[in-house]
Amino acid sequence: MSYLKHFRLSEQPFRLTPDPEFLYWSKQHSRAKAYMESTIWLADGFVVITGEIGSGKTTLLQSFLSELGDDVVHAVVSQTQLTPTQFLQAVLTEFGFKPFKKRKVELLDMLNMFLIEQYSSGKKVVLIIDEAQNLTKKVLEEIRLLSGIETHKEKVLRIILAGQPELKDTLDLASMKQLMQRVRLRFHIGPLDRREMREYVERRLSIAGRKKADLFSDDSFDVLYRFSGGVPRLINTLCDTALLCAFADDKKVVDADDVSTAAEELNWPEHESNTGVFDQLRRRQADRHSDSDLHISRIEVRTDNAIVDVLTFPLGRVIVGRSPDNEIYIQSKFVSRHHAQLISDESGCVIEDLNSTNGVFLGDKQIKKYRLCDGDIISIGVHELVYHDLRDAQEFDGRETIAEDETGNQGSVVNEK
Repeated sequence: MSYLKHFRLSEQPFRLTPDPEFLYWSKQHSRAKAYMESTIWLADGFVVITGEIGSGKTTLLQSFLSELGDDVVHAVVSQTQLTPTQFLQAVLTEFGFKPFKKRKVELLDMLNMFLIEQYSSGKKVVLIIDEAQNLTKKVLEEIRLLSGIETHKEKVLRIILAGQPELKDTLDLASMKQLMQRVRLRFHIGPLDRREMREYVERRLSIAGRKKADLFSDDSFDVLYRFSGGVPRLINTLCDTALLCAFADDKKVVDADDVSTAAEELNWPEHESNTGVFDQLRRRQADRHSDSDLHISRIEVRTDNAIVDVLTFPLGRVIVGRSPDNEIYIQSKFVSRHHAQLISDESGCVIEDLNSTNGVFLGDKQIKKYRLCDGDIISIGVHELVYHDLRDAQEFDGRETIAEDETGNQGSVVNEK
């Protein structure tokens, strides 16, 4: 008798092989997926997704690929310990070519002609590179050059780099500045928190056939978090071993003792997120980046001439739309799922339409991309966004803007009037 029948399961709930059906949509995973999808809307889409080992990056990529339309041609390169020539060969092989015994200049010509042909046929081309932390600087430079291939109207290759945290460190090097200027969006997937971890476990059990969320006891989740740190792959391994321990003892419910026994059998120490190592790292990073965390723009959201929300943001990118994973969340049938983005840097703020259904307007003029001035009023459906540059407003110091953010920025929802 297998433990599946014993625990009333129809299939293994904690397999380590990536399966999009079992993907748990945490807020982080939803945001990462939205950023991947943006490569389809944006002609010069270049997105970098990083995450800890076992955070679900590959499963997320598979989910993204499964939803691509017929107008999208894609290639996935996951063997990344390559020379620049081998990398080009790998890309062309994924696109259906037999590019071996070709010189590099011939490979580049083949790829360039392929991209132009696809563009002429109305196709969008996406190159996805998994395990990108293994790429050499020479290959990353090759990718930068590929991202610049364009027609007289727009760029013709969209790129997604996905990798472990080392990729993030590499891209932050001064020598990678030119490449990073091409990147439109970056996102790092961290571990699940305690609530998300419990939802993750119970969702996988539900998909595997368990009707009630009662297989793991309440006290088991505390131990599970101590040893997994909220990392999905570690959660899977520990849960599967705990199920075997409980099955061996003919128990119907997995409790804290079973999870502790499983951790002992795996010879796991407590996860580093519970030892203080992560907190020390976060403090060092906060010290280094404290200036970039200052909130430098304020957005008033209005409808019917009434202010319904006020949000402040630091340097970086802010997405506006009716999907809950957006920083500016507007529940309105006139607003697209990901309607527009605001990009703030040292020189100001730019708003860009993300191929929305109803458009973005400055007064009566529809705009695709526009550098905002303090006081500009942008119309999105029946709502207005009023932009203020806090660097020019003497009454806002760092403490005040951060305090305002803590009360208004997280989880804000604007309801349709």
